[in-house]
Amino acid sequence: MQPLHIGNLRLATNLLLAPIAGYCDVSYRLVVRSCGGVGLAVTDLLCPEAVLKENTRSLELAATCEADSPVSMQLYGGNVDTLCDAARWAEDRGAHVIDINMGCPVDKITKRDGGSKLLCDPDRTLKMVDRVKGALRHTPLTAKLRLGWDDSCIVAPSMAKRLEEAGVAMITIHGRTTAMKFMGQARLDGIAEVVAAVNHIPVIGNGDIKTPQDAKRMFEVTGCAGVMIGRAALAAPWIFRDTWSYLTTGVIPEPPTIEEKCQLMTDHFNNILHYRTVHAAVMTMRKRVSWYAKQMNPCRPMRDAMLLINSPEDFYRVVREFLEWRAAGAPVETDVIAA
Repeated sequence: MQPLHIGNLRLATNLLLAPIAGYCDVSYRLVVRSCGGVGLAVTDLLCPEAVLKENTRSLELAATCEADSPVSMQLYGGNVDTLCDAARWAEDRGAHVIDINMGCPVDKITKRDGGSKLLCDPDRTLKMVDRVKGALRHTPLTAKLRLGWDDSCIVAPSMAKRLEEAGVAMITIHGRTTAMKFMGQARLDGIAEVVAAVNHIPVIGNGDIKTPQDAKRMFEVTGCAGVMIGRAALAAPWIFRDTWSYLTTGVIPEPPTIEEKCQLMTDHFNNILHYRTVHAAVMTMRKRVSWYAKQMNPCRPMRDAMLLINSPEDFYRVVREFLEWRAAGAPVETDVIAA
């Protein structure tokens, strides 16, 4: 594995944590980083207008810290003046990379001329990129794309080439069209075409990376310089550690113990307490326990009890009682959640 550079920024690994909307805030990014293997993590999608107003939610999404490094802040939208101002705002608040989202297929993003809608008017998008890049003082600008709007509009290879010429430092390509949403399989041949279209900048492959073996296949089939992993990290935040070990040594480490998994969940809870509020921590764990549970079966008592927590004391008690239940010899469940 060759070291991955984004402009003058050198990453420790070639593995990137995806900007999963609603999931990968600083509280969770720190959990994933603690397991090892992450080269770069990306914030949730940031609305330029919202970050410039510095409303509470936008500041939560953009929050970072010294341990959350290096971090890319991802912006979306079609208003070039606002994007320029937001890019400078992010640069001033610790972003090591600024990314323009050109791949989100969600209606509320595309209807605001953001996300993958930017692929529909390449000339206008390139002019916007040129403006945003000119607004930055020292931070590399990157872009995350899909293959195109649909099969009649596969523009990613030509867009990648033009973005490189415009000075974009890295391209991340999700191997689906907007029309595909998250259905079907990511098209590795489409990612390979984007890799072939650029000359010098790294291309990051994204889509359907669920195991270290999937990541290796992405590298081998597409020739990409790095891999971005998303939803697989929600249930197994140690997937970056495992994947980097597998790519560099051929060995996948033993999975964390049940105690270590519970500690990761507790760290996540404590991080939310630190960066947000008790209410946010409680509500997040009620929702996220189902993801953690995918790697912790048998765990029905914990899953059920976590849905009823109302305080930090409740959370710590549920975790403690779950570990005691496991230590006492928990019965095998019949409704194991699929990983």
